[in-house]
Amino acid sequence: MKTTLKYIILFAVIFISSDLFAQNVHFVQNGVIEFEKRSNMYALIKKKIDKDNESYLKEAFEQYKKNNPQFKVAKSTLNFNRDKSLYKWPTVEETVNSNWLASDVLADLKNTIATNFDQQTSTTQKSVYEDTYLVKDSVRKINWKITDETREIAGYECRRANAIIMDSVYVVAYYSNQIAVSGGPESFTGLPGMILGLALPHENVTWFATKVTEVTVSEKDLTAPTKGKPTDNKGLKAILLGAMKNWGEYAHPIFKAFSL
Repeated sequence: MKTTLKYIILFAVIFISSDLFAQNVHFVQNGVIEFEKRSNMYALIKKKIDKDNESYLKEAFEQYKKNNPQFKVAKSTLNFNRDKSLYKWPTVEETVNSNWLASDVLADLKNTIATNFDQQTSTTQKSVYEDTYLVKDSVRKINWKITDETREIAGYECRRANAIIMDSVYVVAYYSNQIAVSGGPESFTGLPGMILGLALPHENVTWFATKVTEVTVSEKDLTAPTKGKPTDNKGLKAILLGAMKNWGEYAHPIFKAFSL
């Protein structure tokens, strides 16, 4: 009898403690997230070296490594509330590396993306060389596979999820359900919480949150971009394929980058 009573008391304490903990959990629903994008330039440049260009590109690459850091770093922000988000880059241009080897479409990609979570739509302002496009379409559908792996990012415990997009691009994301918004950097959404870490391992680029500030975000700071030639994802694909039809094997990585 004493043993039974002891177990009843133990379970009651556990239940009450769990209930109190649940009541004290705070879920962030609006704020600003600062992201750092890191592109491994050594890996990206090395991929471009082949038998047709190695006679001059290998030496240029060695000189690049002597004078430049391995990673190109860029800062971006994500403003969000429960219904919308706006992913953007600083209006003031960051210092540009004049070395021609430092130019890479994916590393230099700076999309501005407004997402409406209620309507499941997005508006993306995308610069493609000399042209700017305004791409309006539904949000990207991603078949995420959630794992048991966790890590801390910007003070939040995050869980790992994996996916394949565009048939061949492997994606690793870390999301926190403490931020109760299904958003993330660039066009990546669809997890049960905010994506604070994102990696495209085979493309040698990552986006990781460095700071999360819980603050009320005004509608002005969530306003979708309006400048650019209007199109949708299908239209942009046709434009890109048409422009790159004679580019051979060099077209594929560039097409993938502009399609993110």
